[in-house]
Amino acid sequence: MTAPGARSAPRSIVVLGDSLSAAYGIAQARGWVALLAERLKREHPDYSVVNASISGDTSAGGAARMRKTLEQHQPAIVVLELGANDGLRGLPIAQMKQNLASMIEQVQKAGARVVLVGMKMPPNYGPDYTRAFEAAYGELAKQYKTALVPFLLEDFAEKPDLFQPDRIHPTAEAQPLMLERVWKALSPLLK
Repeated sequence: MTAPGARSAPRSIVVLGDSLSAAYGIAQARGWVALLAERLKREHPDYSVVNASISGDTSAGGAARMRKTLEQHQPAIVVLELGANDGLRGLPIAQMKQNLASMIEQVQKAGARVVLVGMKMPPNYGPDYTRAFEAAYGELAKQYKTALVPFLLEDFAEKPDLFQPDRIHPTAEAQPLMLERVWKALSPLLK
């Protein structure tokens, strides 16, 4: 039993993602995950954020480290932002879906909730692949009843001034927009 007036330890939110969540090419403090931590401090101080994102990670990499991540951080919520590198490498969508499903199942079995963050592929991957890739996130969210961010780069993916010279990674100026996409799905889960 907690003593009156004592604060309980903050519940953690783990962000498991790739370079889009690891603040690739910009200062860590300006990335959307750091901005999320600042917002939580102001609005929901009973939550803390752990950024377990690795640039270049795929859904297979995330699946391989999910069990250890859950054991280490015992999160209340996991923001799962993986799959973009699977798509950019043209990996089979069925395999990506299987990896994401495995991670969602592990998170839910551990008693945590999931925010699944979707991505879209550029049109040069062909209409069948791009449609199936985008649909995978919605299908998984529906199947597992998770919160969903349909597309992390919504409303600015076509604005080159919000991307670094590689045209893949958003600039620091785009990070608050990414945070808003995630916040819309995340905030209803914060109790």
